[in-house]
Amino acid sequence: MRRIISKIDEITGNIITLKADGVGLGELAAVESHGRSTLGQVIRTKNDNVTLQVFGGTKGISTDDRVRFLGRPMQVKYGPSMLGRIFNGAGVPIDDGPEPVEESIAVGGPSFNPANRIIPTQMIRTNIPMIDVFNSLVVSQKLPIFSVPGEPYNQLLARVGMQAEADIIILGGMGLKFDDFIFFRRTFDESGVMNRVIMFIHLASDPVVECLLVPDMALAVAEQFAVAGKRVLVLLTDLTNFSDSLKEISISMEQIPSNRGYPGDLYSQLAARYEKAVDIEGLGSITILAVTTMPGDDVTHPVPDNTGYITEGQFYLRNGVIDPFGSLSRLKQNVVSKVTRKDHNDIMNTMIRLYSDCRQSRNKVAMGFKTSKWDETLLAYGNDFERELMDLNVNMPIETALDQCWTILARHFEPWQTGLKNDLTNQYWPKSGAAEGAA
Repeated sequence: MRRIISKIDEITGNIITLKADGVGLGELAAVESHGRSTLGQVIRTKNDNVTLQVFGGTKGISTDDRVRFLGRPMQVKYGPSMLGRIFNGAGVPIDDGPEPVEESIAVGGPSFNPANRIIPTQMIRTNIPMIDVFNSLVVSQKLPIFSVPGEPYNQLLARVGMQAEADIIILGGMGLKFDDFIFFRRTFDESGVMNRVIMFIHLASDPVVECLLVPDMALAVAEQFAVAGKRVLVLLTDLTNFSDSLKEISISMEQIPSNRGYPGDLYSQLAARYEKAVDIEGLGSITILAVTTMPGDDVTHPVPDNTGYITEGQFYLRNGVIDPFGSLSRLKQNVVSKVTRKDHNDIMNTMIRLYSDCRQSRNKVAMGFKTSKWDETLLAYGNDFERELMDLNVNMPIETALDQCWTILARHFEPWQTGLKNDLTNQYWPKSGAAEGAA
């Protein structure tokens, strides 16, 4: 039995401070008040001064209440019975189902040993052309979705979860609106994938300290499934809410703030979660796709700015579409035209180059300059490109999407105008009737 402290020195927000010895960082404690017990976690120790963050908030707790240290870190259940289940930020079921019976595992541990990682060479199909064709998602990749509030980033995340090639989908929701939570739940239910989904949900109305546990729980469970040989896709939304919770806690602890009030270890906090992405030799993998909203569409905001140094590219979601110019998958070269069709790399580059030329023609129109026949061709091409490939409602396998690229090119250009190699145009260029029929 661990030592029981019956004197709390200070209560600030969801933070309590007291004096205790022999207590470790991350250790759990039970705050016993008026016949109920509330869990807390040690977040700072200095000499015999201990700081706890209390899950569920400190409402009703007084300085005369007792604190009992449990001698173990925060844990979460792991096992097959978690599939199809929904838990809150403290790991408690919120779907009216029973408590999982499997063993508990510690959360927030170190990342997987880099020596046992392998270079990722497998593509994750999503049937979204702007991902599969132009910024392929690779197994064990860590990618953020940069966006602004109001964009359909949760809809994009849910669609990836429904259609991605993965054995297990783990959703970590941080600061979610109730409507968004219901959307995810209904979407996974109606699409028939809920039996391989695990959801950890922190609602905007829940205690802020529970927001910090969501990614750690999701990733701890993901690691166990990956070690068991499963391909796990972790979807996190929104890491800006996670970072704001870090800021709120650090302010409560009176820490010296860094850029825009965020704690000085923001980079390390984000990296500790993103670095859980791994492809384990002979076993499974963890791939992370995480939403990061940018206040004011400011990419220099501390959260997206630090994220950019950690991840392997990003998806920019703007005006309801994935921006082909701001988006980048740094690992796509590992799969493009290697595990995909040989024309993938060339057609991808050609389509983007011509769409860039279309943007320039649009600028000429906007500024009132005279347009040429070539400009008009580019403008028509750009409209088809946006409607048939960029629209997030478009749903097709990558082979069909590549064929559609060739169809759009043949509709507006002659083969020599595209700059594509003759051997590719000879093999893939549609017959004139096919291109015209698709127009």
